[in-house]
Amino acid sequence: MLMTKMFEVGKLSTNCYVAWCSQTSDAVVIDPGFDTQAEADVIFRFIKDNKLTIHYILDTHGHPDHTCSNAAVKNRFHASICIHERDAYMLGETGKETAAYFGYSTVSPKADVLLHDGSIIEFGGCTLKALDSPGHSEGSMLFQSEKALFTGDTLFQGSIGRTDFPGSDDNAMNASLRKLKSLPESLTVYPGHGPPTTLKTEKQTNPFLTSL
Repeated sequence: MLMTKMFEVGKLSTNCYVAWCSQTSDAVVIDPGFDTQAEADVIFRFIKDNKLTIHYILDTHGHPDHTCSNAAVKNRFHASICIHERDAYMLGETGKETAAYFGYSTVSPKADVLLHDGSIIEFGGCTLKALDSPGHSEGSMLFQSEKALFTGDTLFQGSIGRTDFPGSDDNAMNASLRKLKSLPESLTVYPGHGPPTTLKTEKQTNPFLTSL
């Protein structure tokens, strides 16, 4: 069974998630956007107290408020950084320009694993399926389990991610939202910012979905 703990971190109030298999304690960290040692200490203490083994760092997209602490997690737990192949340029040496654009001085190390639509991430008895969701960025992704959907900055409670950044695209976002509408309503949505919600609620009340 997939378990999830959310931490609101960083100067842009990004949601960082620790998700783990309840049977084996194998785990992933999704969008490590914390930018202070105090925030890192809270998350690392949670991981230690729950005896979790971190295998992967999953970036829903390449913006630095979601990736700026990839290095801290990688160095602490020897985890592999995973991102969509189209957003990989925002990490490593080529990511310095993107980091500066968003006002960050910290750049993630380059990716260890390049994801694409349909990629499967396995840890313990749990599986997350990566789904393309471009629009906010070219390489934005959703991570779907049987009951959970990590949406990054594609979908928020009552809203969606901005499409006025370099690499953003309104038409691509609309296509991604149509894909979202086709997924099971029973999924709990864990967004990149703001509170969790359900896909059923968003289909019924989110104006960006109801208008499609």
